[in-house]
Amino acid sequence: MTRWLVTGGCGFIGRNLISCLLARPDTLVRVVDDLSVGRREELAAIHAFGEHPTGDFAWRSDRRLGLVIGDICDEALARRVADGADVVVHLAANTGVAPSVADPRRDCLNNVVGTLNYLEACRHGGIRRFVFASSGAPIGDCEPPLHEELPAHPVSPYGASKLAGEAYCSAFKHSYGVDTVALRFGNCYGPLSTHKSSIVAKFIREALAGAPWEIFGGGEQTRDFIFVGDVVDAILLAAAAEGVGGEVFQIATNTETTVLELADRLAKVLSLRGVAPAAIRHAAPRIGDVKRNYSDTSKARTRLGWSPRVTLEDGLDRTAVWFLENQRPRIPR
Repeated sequence: MTRWLVTGGCGFIGRNLISCLLARPDTLVRVVDDLSVGRREELAAIHAFGEHPTGDFAWRSDRRLGLVIGDICDEALARRVADGADVVVHLAANTGVAPSVADPRRDCLNNVVGTLNYLEACRHGGIRRFVFASSGAPIGDCEPPLHEELPAHPVSPYGASKLAGEAYCSAFKHSYGVDTVALRFGNCYGPLSTHKSSIVAKFIREALAGAPWEIFGGGEQTRDFIFVGDVVDAILLAAAAEGVGGEVFQIATNTETTVLELADRLAKVLSLRGVAPAAIRHAAPRIGDVKRNYSDTSKARTRLGWSPRVTLEDGLDRTAVWFLENQRPRIPR
C-alpha cells in the first residue's frame, strides 16, 4: 500500500486529489486539517473516513481514509501524523493576497512555519517525496509569461511566504536529500470549490444568489485559469517523477485571460444553464494584486510529462453544473 499524507485535505484541491487517490485500490490517505475552511461532512461526501483518536496514528488498510484534526503549526503533531507516509502533499496554507495584507504575521506562521514543520517531518521520518503547493505570487509583478527562471520579487506577504516555502523546499533537498517538488498553481477553479474565495467560485455563488459581480479595478488584469482536474494530474505526476527533487514547476495553461473576459465567458455558460448573468460593479484595485499573469508551462511538459487538458469553456461549464446540482449557496458575509 502507498501511504499519502495530505495537509489541508478537507479543502477544494485536497478533496479533488483524495477522490482520485482513493480510486486506486492500493492507496491509503491521511488528512490533516484544522477545519477552518473545509468540514468533516464535505470530506465524508468524497469517501467514508475514520477520525483518528488522540495519539492513535496507525495506518490501517481497513480504513483507507483517515482524518486528523490539527494545526500545521503544531510541530510535534506533524512528526506523529507523517510517520510511515510515503508521500506528503502540503496543501494547507493561509491563502490569498488580501488576508496576507491584513495579517502578515498569521500568513507567515501558517505558510512558512507550517511548511517547515512538514519538511522536518519528512527529514526525520525518511519520507521520499514532498509536494508543495505554491503559486505565481513569489515572482510578483513582471512581464509575463511567468517561468521558473525569473527572479522573485513578491509584492504581497502571501507571495513572500510562498517564496520562503519554495526556498525551504530547495534547502531540504540539498541539505537532507528530501525530494521536494514545488508546484506554482495558476488560478485554480472547478467542482467542490464550496468555500473557495477566488473569482470563478465567487462569481457563480453570486450569480446563483442574484447578486452583482464585483470586479476590482477596471477588469483588465489578467490571470491564468486552470481546472482542478489538471492540477490534480500535476500533483500525481510530481509525486512519482524521477529526477525532479528540488525543482519548481509552473502549473497553469499558458493562456492569458482578463477578468472581464472571464466574466463574459462565465455569463454565457450560466445563461445556457438557465442562470441569468449578473450585473457588474467595479471597486477600487486591491493592494498587492499583480496586473498581468500567465505562465510558460514548458518545463512541466518536458520534466513531468504534464499538460493541461481541460479548456476554459469546458471547465467553467463543469464547475457551473456542479454548483447547480449541489447547492445554491448564500453570499458569505
